[in-house]
Amino acid sequence: MPDQKPRDLSATLSRFTPLSPLATAERGTLLTRHGKLDFARRTLIMGIVNVTPDSFFDGGRRLDPAKAIADGAAMAASGADIIDIGGESTRPGARPVSEEEELARVLPVVHGLRREVKVPISIDTYKSNVAHAALDAGADIVNDISGLRFDAKMLSLVAAEKIPVVLMHMQGTPGTMQQEPHYSDVVREVRDFLATQLYEAMDAGVAPEAIIIDPGIGFGKTIEHNLQLLRGLPVLAALGRPLLVGVSRKAFIGKILNLAAEERLEGSLAAAVAAVLAGANILRVHDVPETYKAVRVADAVRFGFPQP
Repeated sequence: MPDQKPRDLSATLSRFTPLSPLATAERGTLLTRHGKLDFARRTLIMGIVNVTPDSFFDGGRRLDPAKAIADGAAMAASGADIIDIGGESTRPGARPVSEEEELARVLPVVHGLRREVKVPISIDTYKSNVAHAALDAGADIVNDISGLRFDAKMLSLVAAEKIPVVLMHMQGTPGTMQQEPHYSDVVREVRDFLATQLYEAMDAGVAPEAIIIDPGIGFGKTIEHNLQLLRGLPVLAALGRPLLVGVSRKAFIGKILNLAAEERLEGSLAAAVAAVLAGANILRVHDVPETYKAVRVADAVRFGFPQP
């Protein structure tokens, strides 16, 4: 798993027209194989379905595919616009799993959930073979925590399949990312990394309107780095791509409140609302019904109350 490489970004950044978060959202749609997602005047919700034994909050709860499918369907019924299925934990210090094990975990869930829901399904993986199999099973979006860096074949797969992809920033790997993460300017460095990956994806044939960016809250960041990124979301939104933010139940919320993951719902909702008001277009969450209600209020503040 290679780390991101330094690069002169002046030419890269010049390719992106600065946009305000509101301007980005007002003209926003995302096309998938199972429908169009419209984030023009509302924030989309991505529900998390982890089929892992060791994820930091819900690990072990959905190892039975039937349970995972039922939970994903319930999320869709409760307001999730996307269901994100992951078969390998990427919490700090997590051990990698084999491709075979990941496929065994996620494919039954993708197959079953595709029969149950109409909303797009995302596959959370950095392995191209897992992504390819999940797309064949009915997934619509690839959510790659490495920003297309860990598997050289992932970029060509996404370009060939013409599907949306999430490019996330992470310093290091899941096994090393929380070992003294350091930045001179975390917002600028995350922006520069995302701009570089955007550049490479577009040069490989990925349509710019199919690219989603994610600052990777909690992935190689201290509590202060995470807070700086949340305050700096308008800088990232100025790259002009849909902005996905995942703060749900994360450790920085626990450190602020001195609470375990099971007790972080209210803190997660507060961080979600802050992200919406700073320019997020998609929120990746564990608690769909609660977040749906909080975000509808935040959207009314951000965009205005929808007229009947």
